[in-house]
Amino acid sequence: MAQLGVNIDHIATIRQARRTYEPDPVWGAVISELSGADTITVHLREDRRHIQDRDVFTLKETVQVKLNLEMAAEEEITAIALKVVPDQCTLVPEKREEVTTEGGLDVITHRDRVKRCVDQLQSAGIEVSLFIDPDEHQIEASRELGAEAVELHTGRYADAENQKARKAELDQLYRAGEMALNSGLLLHMGHGLTYRNVVPVAEIPGVGELNIGHSIIARAVFVGLEQAVREMKELIV
Repeated sequence: MAQLGVNIDHIATIRQARRTYEPDPVWGAVISELSGADTITVHLREDRRHIQDRDVFTLKETVQVKLNLEMAAEEEITAIALKVVPDQCTLVPEKREEVTTEGGLDVITHRDRVKRCVDQLQSAGIEVSLFIDPDEHQIEASRELGAEAVELHTGRYADAENQKARKAELDQLYRAGEMALNSGLLLHMGHGLTYRNVVPVAEIPGVGELNIGHSIIARAVFVGLEQAVREMKELIV
């Protein structure tokens, strides 16, 4: 049974649109937790477009479930993570100009930088997950770097234009998931998952956590955050 990680970044996106104090993502985390979220996920971007430093420190003091900090493997953000000490850090690629994360982290190309960050985080007792494409070479590199988990990027599955393409991407997630588990890695998945496409991914053997943000916050606009989280949770269990 997959656990649900609720990404609350876009609560902060609404707040930052007016640079005011509401809605407060910390309050969103409380509601999500009470509604069944197993993990609270936030991405502290280098440009601080949504989540701010204060949010992360406050979440550390208030969240009772697992706190997952998504971050680039950069010195400034790593230093903040070492002060916050979340339960888990998920290393992701990051470009200033992108709207959202566009693909998995290239662990092979950035091996030395990623390894340095992984070692620093683990030395503080933080579990590390690497957000990667469902590619066997990236999985093997993640294992070699000593990460505890990988989060497979489900964007190509979510964006598939037809049923045939969607099945091909789902099959790849199955294969990559099996390889990750056989490599001794914990298996997470996320990106682009919605109420309409999440069930086949949740059914992949061994997937322990699904991180979902935009779809939940979008539905919450109409039905409220509590109901939106509960509906997603019911779909994946």
